[in-house]
Amino acid sequence: MDIRLDGIGHFYDDFEVMRDISLDIPSGQIVCIVGPSGCGKSTLLRFIGGLERPQKGRVLQVGDAPQGCLNPLTYIFQDFALLPWRSVAGNISLVLEDHGIKGAAAKTIIADVLARTKLTDFAGALPKQLSGGMKQRVAIARALAVNPAVMLMDEPLSALDSQTRELLMDDLVELWTRQPFTAVYVTHNLAEAVRLGHKVVVLSRRPGQIREIVDIDKPLSQREFGDADLDRAQKQLWQLMRDEARAADQELLHG
Repeated sequence: MDIRLDGIGHFYDDFEVMRDISLDIPSGQIVCIVGPSGCGKSTLLRFIGGLERPQKGRVLQVGDAPQGCLNPLTYIFQDFALLPWRSVAGNISLVLEDHGIKGAAAKTIIADVLARTKLTDFAGALPKQLSGGMKQRVAIARALAVNPAVMLMDEPLSALDSQTRELLMDDLVELWTRQPFTAVYVTHNLAEAVRLGHKVVVLSRRPGQIREIVDIDKPLSQREFGDADLDRAQKQLWQLMRDEARAADQELLHG
């Protein structure tokens, strides 16, 4: 299932948040969204997820969800959103219970996503016994359990230290390489964007508009820390972001 944004625009009262955003998010790709603070990245993600409706334009779901899909769209948040009194397996079971899946069928799905996220040995652990990185793995496993058409990821690694963030990026790449998924990934971190994104959408300062779309053709499995190609892409993104910041400063100076 593809996602298509067609002329998205939005106001909060008289405050224009974004303007005329059109974008195709193809099935099987990770599309990263970056831009200055306040440009509407998370708002755009909420529009895609149906949590809010834009005042202008449309969000279209094109094509069919994958076979066995329980939730076409599912979120992964930066704060993990785990129930502290439920075990790792219990937190994953929660999303299946919403669909009436219990017993052996639930155990099969839970065992699969625990194995895919390297959490099998921690099925009975409580969130308080886990590191931040492992908590986020549980959140990813919970999202995978509903076999979504599209994962909506709102700065999922921002609460983690740099080493854990690198390891989680490796995990996401491995997950995608074994079984490609579609994701819209909002981040402030340009290193994350070039490591994980098939394309990186750069939004302008407010009102958010698409400044540029940077395609990164190198296969995810061949991207490594310190990669010269990724460094060049990151510098390109940083230049675009810096230009936006300077333009905003000039606007304030002369406004």
